[in-house]
Amino acid sequence: MNHVPRGRQLLFGTVVSDGALHEGGVVAVEGDRIAYAGPAAGFSSGPAGFADAPALPLPPGALILPGLVELHCHGAYGGDFPSGEETPARRAIDFLHRSGTTTLLASLVTAPPEALLHAIALHARLSREGLLAGIHLEGPFLSAARCGAQDPAFLRDPDPGLLAELLAAARGTLAVMTFAPELAGADVLVRLLAGSGVVPSLGHTDCDDATAAAALHSAGAALRAAPGSRRPTVTHLFNAMAPLHHRTPGPVAACLRSAAAGETVLELVADGTHLDPAVVATVFQLAGAANIALVTDSMAATGLPDGGYILGRSAVTVADGVARLATGGALAGGTATLLDVVRRTVAAGVPLPDAVRSATAVPAAVLGLGAELGSLRPGLRADAVVVNYDLGLYRVMRGGEWLAPLS
Repeated sequence: MNHVPRGRQLLFGTVVSDGALHEGGVVAVEGDRIAYAGPAAGFSSGPAGFADAPALPLPPGALILPGLVELHCHGAYGGDFPSGEETPARRAIDFLHRSGTTTLLASLVTAPPEALLHAIALHARLSREGLLAGIHLEGPFLSAARCGAQDPAFLRDPDPGLLAELLAAARGTLAVMTFAPELAGADVLVRLLAGSGVVPSLGHTDCDDATAAAALHSAGAALRAAPGSRRPTVTHLFNAMAPLHHRTPGPVAACLRSAAAGETVLELVADGTHLDPAVVATVFQLAGAANIALVTDSMAATGLPDGGYILGRSAVTVADGVARLATGGALAGGTATLLDVVRRTVAAGVPLPDAVRSATAVPAAVLGLGAELGSLRPGLRADAVVVNYDLGLYRVMRGGEWLAPLS
């Protein structure tokens, strides 16, 4: 299986895609595209020319998932995207692809403008190569009161001039930007982002319920008026925002209401560290899988042992798999892969088809890529993750080619 050529290929197993599960399923791949995906019984009337296609040997009980799609990821395997260093960034992307995340954004953190522009230029180039789906800017227009692991020295109110520079450097690859809606000029920022094809993502905010509700409504209206009709998102719900309280609900209640109405997509870092499993299960019940994007917030330590790492300009210590700033102790990203997050979401009680949908089709739609990837459907790019019955990774296909397994 290590040397299967591109061409016609057949995969037999349980197909999990778009919120459904088909036991005794088949995925037929032709070149870099899916030709058929669904019950094996329906394949006889499927595409011609597969009579001699190899049926690749998969483990008993194998599950075939779409390639996973990640909206919030700062690096992996020693590579830190915010640092803007090319060789480590390529190493991180390769590791993440081979871990099952076949589509991802490179997330950058708050930094001086020149550092942001440098990192954006690099990741814009990697995006044009097809290695990334674009860039996520987590800052610098964030709340100092809820900065988390962001460097407060470089936080600032929304600045249209700086935004124009960032957009110019990205050359159409800026996909998502996190912002705090209580900052002066946030309303103008939202309109500029949506008009430039960038999804506004509410986060790192100390705002109240009314401010969050108004910002999400405004962002949704601006996106609907722009080509693509996408939805705003919420950056790692619960983390780096005022907590939900029955007399002062902060932004969380507004975010939940907006998602339950189908107007907003909520990021959840369901890695067992950022959120209690009961919270994950509750949000799925309240908002529904169609309105949730599972993310990792992963950083350079992902795939590596505990020790000292960096996140942008900040020193990070990882102990027992938990990343914290070396000074202050704030959580500084995650160390799980997206497949790990899917596994832990299922362990929290979320049905497998729902967890998979929130790690594939939902984030793909946020990026405006639902007609290209995120599902196992005819015509889409042949991205697939083969796992065993307990969601242990077996192999990863990206664009019809099997990637080298993780060592």
